[in-house]
Amino acid sequence: MRIAHTALLLIVATAGIAQGAERPNIVFIIVDDLGPFELSCLGHPIHQTPHIDSMAAEGMLFTQAYSGCCVCAPARSTLMTGFHTGHTTVRGNSGGIPLRAEDVTVAQALSEAGYACGGFGKWGVGDAGTAGAPEKHGFDVFFGYYDQVHAHFYYPRYLWRSGVKVPLAGNARPQVDSRDRKAYNEDKMYVGKEFSHHRIVDEALQFIRSNKDRPFFCYCPWTPPHGRWPMPPDEPAMEAFRDKPWPEEAKVFAGMVKMIDRNVGEILSLLGDLGLDEKTIVFFCSDNGGLPSFEELFHPCGPLRGYKGQLYEGGLRVPMVVRWPGRIASGTKSDHLCYFPDMMPTFAELAGASEHVPEGIDGISIVPTLLGEAAAGGKQRKHDYLYWEQPGRRGAQAIRLGKWKAVWPGFGRDNRPRVELYNLSTDVGEANNVAADHPELAARAEKKMTEAHVPPIPQVEPPTPEGRLYR
Repeated sequence: MRIAHTALLLIVATAGIAQGAERPNIVFIIVDDLGPFELSCLGHPIHQTPHIDSMAAEGMLFTQAYSGCCVCAPARSTLMTGFHTGHTTVRGNSGGIPLRAEDVTVAQALSEAGYACGGFGKWGVGDAGTAGAPEKHGFDVFFGYYDQVHAHFYYPRYLWRSGVKVPLAGNARPQVDSRDRKAYNEDKMYVGKEFSHHRIVDEALQFIRSNKDRPFFCYCPWTPPHGRWPMPPDEPAMEAFRDKPWPEEAKVFAGMVKMIDRNVGEILSLLGDLGLDEKTIVFFCSDNGGLPSFEELFHPCGPLRGYKGQLYEGGLRVPMVVRWPGRIASGTKSDHLCYFPDMMPTFAELAGASEHVPEGIDGISIVPTLLGEAAAGGKQRKHDYLYWEQPGRRGAQAIRLGKWKAVWPGFGRDNRPRVELYNLSTDVGEANNVAADHPELAARAEKKMTEAHVPPIPQVEPPTPEGRLYR
């Protein structure tokens, strides 16, 4: 009953990939709020990301990859379920909306196919004790933050391991309500003895070591460089920026970018040491567009319009690099249009798990793009459209139809403004609204937006065990 229509189309291709080769390990690293141009392999003048650059040199760099949403929680929901924001469960960004028990995640599909599944970082789609907790959705172990508001703190009093609290020694401090902005911004929120991200990366590395002899899925939704938060005083990534004439928060952001690049290098090095390089496909991307906070210094979105939280290109496009030595051609670039819902069918096809993918998902496997159509055993299918909704702004929608991008700013269903239309092939910055010149295309985009949205099943957000008081 759970055999997907998409999966049926991929059976021949899956057999072609699996023939004569082991199923690959899958490592998916997704960082938080890194802009679409904030890698040195993309020409960024300040951020130096040599390990991620080496992934691009040895693999494939995507030039038109998109998140599933312009903010954190819904983006993760589309990634885990394969459904876009008009269909997926978690569409708000409060952090308290969980996946439902009946939702099937990519980890569940891979687990059914015999993969060890581990997650390390920020979950964001179901707190402990809810139906959306990761241990209820295919993960053998998940270590990190469950509620994404908790992930705002790099020195939390505890993290979670598969539903059990893990105290972090030396991080005890008075209770502070994250909604109390004055207390939230006091220095005491940013100090402690155990920096959470270091512990999370260590746990991910240990998971890889422990599962080196079986196929594994290592999901790394890391929080840095989210927000403007602290770094340990001895963090080596900060050395390059301590004397810069920048605001302190900008130094920390740059240090975090350098730190996550080092962490990517640690994972690649470990795979090499364990002899798993050619047995492992590694993805790196960001969860949504860049932040406006340091626009004049870092220009995170380059020529694109908008930022995180908006449906223009700067809020939706993400950097994405994929490496699989011996299977993905070195130094290749792809302009294939893809987004987070595509990850579930892609991982399932690679793992020979397509029969475990739910029916009717919105994602399309990008395996033919990654490996080449001959190696994949079939042509790359393309989306009729990519679709997004903007949480917190009633009625806001966007859709991409080939070279065209339509945006509905969203002010409710009554008295809506006219849909905006942009030709991204000549106007990647979305500066010229040409809807008046192409009324039939604008009307078609509007019709597809209406069809793509299905009202979400109402849910009552359960209170977190500590009422959002993180210590």
